[in-house]
Order: sequence, then structure tokens, then C-alpha cells
Amino acid sequence: MAHWVSDSDGSDNFEWDSDGNGEEPANFNAAGAGSSALRSTNTDAPGPSTRVANGNGKAGPSASLVQKYMDMGFTEEIVRKAMKDNGDNGADSLVELLLTYQELGNDLKVDNGFASGCAPQTVDDSDDDDILENWDDEDADGGRSTRVANSIDDSEDEDFLNEMSQKDKKVDSLVKMGFPEDEAALAITRCGQDASISVLVDSIYASQTAGDGYCGNLSDYEGNSNGGRNKGRFMDGNKKKRKRYGGQAQGNRGPLDGSCEEPMPLPNPMVGFNLPDHWTRPVDRSLPTQAIGPPYFYYENVALAPKGVWTTISRFLYDIQPEFVDSKYFCAAARKRGYIHNLPLERRSPLLPIPPKTIFEAFPRTKRWWPSWDPRRQFNCLQTCTSSAKLLERIRVTLANSSDPPPPLVQKFVLEECRKWNLAWVGLNKVAPLEPDEMEFLLGFPKDHTRGISRTERYRSLGNSFQVDTVAYHLSVLKDRYPQGMNVLSLFTGIGGAEVALHRLGIRMNTVISVEKSEVNRTILKSWWDQTQIGTLIEINDVQTLTADRIEAYIRRIGGFDLVIGGSPCNNLAGSNRHHRDGLEGEHSSLFYHYFRILDSVKSIMERL
Repeated sequence: MAHWVSDSDGSDNFEWDSDGNGEEPANFNAAGAGSSALRSTNTDAPGPSTRVANGNGKAGPSASLVQKYMDMGFTEEIVRKAMKDNGDNGADSLVELLLTYQELGNDLKVDNGFASGCAPQTVDDSDDDDILENWDDEDADGGRSTRVANSIDDSEDEDFLNEMSQKDKKVDSLVKMGFPEDEAALAITRCGQDASISVLVDSIYASQTAGDGYCGNLSDYEGNSNGGRNKGRFMDGNKKKRKRYGGQAQGNRGPLDGSCEEPMPLPNPMVGFNLPDHWTRPVDRSLPTQAIGPPYFYYENVALAPKGVWTTISRFLYDIQPEFVDSKYFCAAARKRGYIHNLPLERRSPLLPIPPKTIFEAFPRTKRWWPSWDPRRQFNCLQTCTSSAKLLERIRVTLANSSDPPPPLVQKFVLEECRKWNLAWVGLNKVAPLEPDEMEFLLGFPKDHTRGISRTERYRSLGNSFQVDTVAYHLSVLKDRYPQGMNVLSLFTGIGGAEVALHRLGIRMNTVISVEKSEVNRTILKSWWDQTQIGTLIEINDVQTLTADRIEAYIRRIGGFDLVIGGSPCNNLAGSNRHHRDGLEGEHSSLFYHYFRILDSVKSIMERL
């Protein structure tokens, strides 16, 4: 999809201006105030030698030790409280307490013994936990305020430490509702600890994570008698069959405005109709007469969209049953997408060579540094933005000051961030985001396909693109049908994922009419085309200008289209975009209706001529 989203988030998001620019030194402090340099200190347990007598004759923490942990990103109040409660239990225990208190955020109150003379204050915590994936062109929340008070005694501290944190309570509630624990935790990380349960459920349903249940028949709807969202598992016993896709006369359709808000069951695992070299169940898919190609068409968008979206998309596209596929079966990164098309399902073939499907196979050098407590073998969905340098430094310092292996809470914190930002291990206690060329490799593009633009633009363009191997597997059925080449109408072209897939399949493109709004993406496609193709490329910058008259003129000029392919912007569909998640009525995702309009015009004109 050819739409970019903002990946800026104040000082907490590191942004490169160009390929040649280096990183600025990280000012590493999660609470927003601290030192710009990190000390090298040992991890011995704090004992009598690290504590000094205060005015009451009691031992207190030394200023240097307090500063050490402030340099790691914790506020002075939290550090002093954690040191008091930790006693002489050791540095690992102290780090675990610090992370716990930082996680508790709003609920944490500091004892007067270490905060005397300090008025209650608001600390700006611009920690990366609140950074969203930044879909759309608005900045994410700048941070959250953590109010530190001074009125709790030791007994209340002890009772409080025995309670579950706010986050754990919400995770527990979501698990009881039927969601996997890791998906629940990820939703809280994305939406913030203050998000309501309904917002978290909304995020889980529409994020880039898999559904919890498996519905064996994709042609059935999951009913909900009160019209609300079904927040539990997909239970076969409670499932109500409402209608079937395919073969339904258009006159029997329901409303086309999205008012029929019934959730479409998603498969788990998300394997589509079939996979290369895998046994799959037979699919009974009968296309309505008006949908049979040629011309063939192929539409793509995010699988877990808001309730009712895929219902509406399917109804507009001739009631064809969507094919939901996770690209983790084709490469080493997940990418859950839905595809509606009229392509044949038989005799599909994968691109060769078969790409690696695990992180270690794709990037062998990471295996040397990969810790045993990191169970990841594939990356999550590749995004349009990347982690901040401050977060990477925080992870490094936290691990350097922990034991080996780190305490469970430290492991949990690191793993959550690694999964969220697709961080790879590149050194001792050192993680880093994927480089643009590594994303190109995972997505099936040729090396340096996006090189020549800024790193930020490369991440944006790649994050919105097709996964080439997945798309090529579906398009492979066209190779024998068009030995003399084909004419393609490419809508929302992006950086040319469909064109690269056809090229790698050995299908000649005689003429491609490409419609893409982003000038950067058009430049990328034109550069690739000039190096690899001999056919004609015609670029248009806006689907709204592609009128029926203009379509007819192109059809008369080139003799018609063999394939109409594209995926409209997902900005108003993705779960991370909580500000403007308006479904198909959103400013950007409503462009889907232009895909249908143009496809319908192509079919009508070609039938008439």
C-alpha cells in the first residue's frame, strides 16, 4: 500500500535524515531528566560500604549509587524507595524492584523518609512503552505523567507490593476472556496502562497479532446477538451461521455501507487456501459469474481490521471469500493479510529459491549473540517506523547491570520491547532494529530496491509494501496463461511489490498503468523499472483522477487489462491507529471504494468493447 505514516514522536523517536547520517549520542533517561553519560560500575550488591548515615543516624544510600541508577533512567524518588525496600539483597533484586516500581507508574507513592522536603511533583515519562506504531500522519502521545506523592507508611508499602500491578490485572482479565497472555501484554504496551478493557480488546482484534480461535469454515460469520463485540474465543458451539460467500446473487446483498457489523472469523493458523508443499483442506470456492476472469483482480489489506470491514470488502468484490495468509509461512517475518481475488487456486508454485523462514537462517550472525531466554525464531510484522536510540541504550545498560541470565522481570521487559520493535541481537547485551536492506530481504525485494532515499522514507515505504513471496505464490497461476506477457493496472502501487513479484515469476509486463500518490514511491518504481523492464510504464499520481473515460481510453490504446491489482491504505484499519481507526469510512481507507469503482469500470468497459 502506497501510504506513509508518521514515525515521529518527539525526542523519544530517533529519526535519520539520510543514509549517510550517523546517530546522535543518546541522552538516556526514561523519566526525562538525567545524565547524558553512563557510568561503568560493578553489579555487586549494595552493602554497608555503599550506604551513608543520614541525619537520623540511619544508613541511607550513597549519592553515587543513587546517581548510577538515575543514569539508567529511573527517577531519584523511585531509586531511593527501591533501595530502602531492597535492603542488602543485591543488585539483581534492586533492578527488579526498580523495573516494578517504574511499571506501576501512577500507583507508586514514595515514603516520606526518602522524599522529605520534596513536594509532590509530576514527572514527564517519555518512555518507549507509550510509543505507538504511529499509523497516519499524526504524532503519538508525547508521554504520560507519573505523579509521585509522599504520604504512605511502611505497612502500606508492604501491602502494596503484594498486590498485582495494574497491568497484570488487565492481562489477567483479558486472559480470562480468552485472549493469549502475550497478545494481551502487547495490547497494553501499545495502548498504555490507562486504556480501558474495551480499547485493549479492540487493539487485539485489529492489531498485527493472530486471532485466538480457529473457525474451520471461513464462509461462516460468527454471530453476536446483542450487536456488540465478541470478546471471547471463537467457540464452535456458540457460532451462528449467517450467510455464505461466493455464488450469492448481488440482489440478495445486505447493506453496502458497512452497517452490517458482523465479525468475520479468521483462521488460526492463517495459512490461506493452500501453502507450498503442505497438505491443506480442499476449498469449495465457486465464483459468481460476474467475478470470473479475465480480467483477473487481486486486492490486499490487513487481516485484522475493525469489525465489519472484511464483510463490506467482500460484498463489494462480488462476495468472494477472502484468503487470509500470514507471511511467516513464506519468510522469517509475520505479515497477516487478507486477499480477495478471482485467481485460480490450482497449480500454484512458490518463488525460487525458497527464502529462509527463521531469523537464524536469514541472519546467521545474530545466533552468536542471541540469549537462550529469547525464544523468538521469527520477527513480528515489519513496521513503518523503528525504535529510538534511547530505548536501545536503556536495554543495554539494564542487561549490563543484571545477572546472567537476567531476572524474570528484566527478561520480560526486554522481550516485550524486542517483539514490539523487531529488535535483533547484534552484540553482547546489544540489540538493534532491522536495517532497511534487511527488511528488503525479508519482504522479497532486490537488494538496494529502496536505496537512494532517506532511511526514514525507506522504513515507511517498506512497512507499507507487499510481501513479495506471498503475493507471487498467488500470482504464479498466471504464468502459463500469459506466455506473451500481460497488461497490468496497478492501484496503490507503493514501491512495486506486485511488479517485482510478476518479474520474479518470469511474467513479462507489456504495459503497466501504475497509480501511486507518493512521489518517493513512484521514483523507486521508475528506477527499478528502467533497470529491469522493456515494457511501458505509465504513472498516475491519484486514483481519483482515473475516471471511466480515462480508463476506456487506456483500454482502447493497449487492448485491455489482464490484471487489476492493489491494496488501499490501511491507516484507518490498523489497530495501532487508535486516533483515526474509522474503518472504511476513514479518510485514507475509504480509498478502497475507488479500487472497486475502477475495477467495475474495467470489467464493464471490456465487456462492452
